[in-house]
Amino acid sequence: MIQCKDCEYFHRGEDGEISFECDPFGTVKEPECLAKWQLIKINQMVASYQSTLRYYEKLAPMQEKMFRIMETEMDGMSEADKWKVHDDDEDEDEDHDDHDDHEDNDWDKHDDSDSSHDTW
Repeated sequence: MIQCKDCEYFHRGEDGEISFECDPFGTVKEPECLAKWQLIKINQMVASYQSTLRYYEKLAPMQEKMFRIMETEMDGMSEADKWKVHDDDEDEDEDHDDHDDHEDNDWDKHDDSDSSHDTW
């Protein structure tokens, strides 16, 4: 088995960072190369995920503050618009009561007109 440090696709930077230029679909020299390549990619994904988590941890306090402010604003808007909803409900109740009275009167009129037709 060839060691990575002896491979032409292996490079170590001045800062000690390791990089591989091998392509798993074309330049794999040994089966172990593919397994190592997979481990490297998994390690990169984990590092990226951890970086994302650190960023989210920095954002969390700001998000919480923003959510509290938004909740306060939404509650304030609800309180400010409460009078609109209250008046609408009262108007509907009044309209409903007026409408019921009107229907009762129509029904009485209808009954009167029906009694006149019974005499035919």
